[in-house]
Amino acid sequence: MAKDYTELAQDIVTHVGGKDNIVKLVHCVTRLRFTLKDESKADDEYLKQRDGIVTVVKAGGQYQVVIGNHVPDVYAAVTEVAGITGGGGIDVDEGDVSQGNLFDRFIALVSGLFQPMLGALSAAGMIKGLVAVMAAVGVPETDGAYVILNAAGDGFFQFLPLILALTAAKRFKMEQFTALAIGFALVYPNIAASFSAETPLYTLFKGTFIESPIYATFFGLPIIFPASSYLQTVLPIIVAVWIGSKIEGFFKKIIPDVVKVFVVPFFTILITVPLSFLVIGPVMSWASDLVGVIFTGIYGFSPVVYGLVLGAMWQVLVMFGLHWGLVPLAILELQKGPGVILVATVAICFAQAGSLLNIMFRTKEDKVKQLSIPAFISALFGVTEPAIYGITLPMRLPFIMTCVSGALTGAYLAFFDVHMQVMGGLGLFAIPSFIEPDNAMTLIHFLIAIVANFVIGFILTQFVKIPYLYGGPAAEAGASDANASVQKAAPLKEIKQEILSSPLTGQVVNLADVPDEVFASGAMGEGIAVEPTIGEVLAPVKAEITLVFPSKHAIGMRTENGAELLIHVGMDTVSLDGKGFESFVAVGDQVKAGQKLLSFDIETIKAAGLPVTAPVIVTNSDAFTDILTTQERDVVAGDYLLTAVK
Repeated sequence: MAKDYTELAQDIVTHVGGKDNIVKLVHCVTRLRFTLKDESKADDEYLKQRDGIVTVVKAGGQYQVVIGNHVPDVYAAVTEVAGITGGGGIDVDEGDVSQGNLFDRFIALVSGLFQPMLGALSAAGMIKGLVAVMAAVGVPETDGAYVILNAAGDGFFQFLPLILALTAAKRFKMEQFTALAIGFALVYPNIAASFSAETPLYTLFKGTFIESPIYATFFGLPIIFPASSYLQTVLPIIVAVWIGSKIEGFFKKIIPDVVKVFVVPFFTILITVPLSFLVIGPVMSWASDLVGVIFTGIYGFSPVVYGLVLGAMWQVLVMFGLHWGLVPLAILELQKGPGVILVATVAICFAQAGSLLNIMFRTKEDKVKQLSIPAFISALFGVTEPAIYGITLPMRLPFIMTCVSGALTGAYLAFFDVHMQVMGGLGLFAIPSFIEPDNAMTLIHFLIAIVANFVIGFILTQFVKIPYLYGGPAAEAGASDANASVQKAAPLKEIKQEILSSPLTGQVVNLADVPDEVFASGAMGEGIAVEPTIGEVLAPVKAEITLVFPSKHAIGMRTENGAELLIHVGMDTVSLDGKGFESFVAVGDQVKAGQKLLSFDIETIKAAGLPVTAPVIVTNSDAFTDILTTQERDVVAGDYLLTAVK
């Protein structure tokens, strides 16, 4: 029966300053890693002396409570006590959106905002596909069933900013209903009509690509409202809620508690909503206009290059809402006859479908399989949001592969000068838009592009690794933490003397000299460390794998004679989130001495400014009378390293 860590968790939460003092919580192999608002509120001495806690470490901006091998269970209890959930106000993801380059941080942020809604998003996408089928078989748009089902599917996407307001509020620690108020203002019915008229009051930046007719002002300040409105958009509401969270935080500090409940939302909404219309609107409009100018210039230079670049960039443009710089141009073009502006983009949804099919076959996560099915169906009908935001974008490389596919097919369609006849449906229902009288080749080339996108998306995804999105098998089996894959091993044999060879090649380092006080103090157990010169970890003895951390920087095992070992490559390398690491075994595997367990790139670790020193620890050292270590200064993998004496 699993041990109950509720009491320990309550003590930890209380003595780190309470749940309101917790900004972020993750865990690695041995410790809880808190980011606290105020570390001075934490009671270091109490926590260090508390049974069940090894020690406390403050490093890298984190307040680390060292637990030991039971950290996943304690983590689960702490998240329960503190009310922390994957979609809650405290970010519990191992990956931190503050790390990595700007694009990686954007992907992590947007993916996190979409994760809580993926089930409903996929369902709405499928309903949109069903409505498209109804339209294709001749059901009129005025039919009651069509109207209701269209509202059920399309309504989710039309008012997506409102759902994002909720998830963004959780991410940015903002009051949810205040964030919703901002979202409601952006999608307020008929607001676009209020900012349009036959004759503008005046025109800003006349004669430039950001020429902006002004139809209304806000106390004299020009309102530049995007022609596409804020319905179905992603970025404007995210930026608005982020700005609102800063404003809300400021007023929370200065408004007296007795009136804070309504005065803080009042000032937050009063300031944020006008800023959203006066600042976010112009920025988004001008950025879209710039996109239109750039791509028009590329097309003038070379239609094939235009198809290549647009096919590659289209999905990214949609993510940022910048595609509106091309959509109005395409509509105007099609009003005059067949057009080419959006031809390169129409079949890209099939690259997402092909990539998803590959992921469905290869993923080991049931949840990803389940989400992939409706996302796949939606993608066939041109609705790619569930696929992009739910699966391929968080996985990074599959998304990039679909962009590559889009580039190739975009160039192909441009090379053969394929024209779209009308602005029709999406996905499979876009096919009629390419039926040209007296020219069957237009349709043939488009069908080739559909098949090519599907096949290329599938094949290219075959060449990339399919990462875990929800913590892997352990999480799906009901494990408490989505960041560790730990399983209990079989009953111990009688403990005997254990002689271990070195799992690494490099310079021997005394445990006391390891640049981490938890390992150096022996709190995790006795052992020795190696400063590796070769990026490989080999099995030191015949054993069963008991732990493989998803970031692949640490591995645990238990030998035939009961010694429990932890090999930890580098210090704080959990922050690399698997970058530079590769695992060759899984929990439950039986390994032989010398078998390759992990590989890692030493230069990647050093480039991140992290020590590469790798401790080899006997975590159940108290089961032995002594741990003897080699006296050599250098070892090669397979050389004698230590002996555990009973």
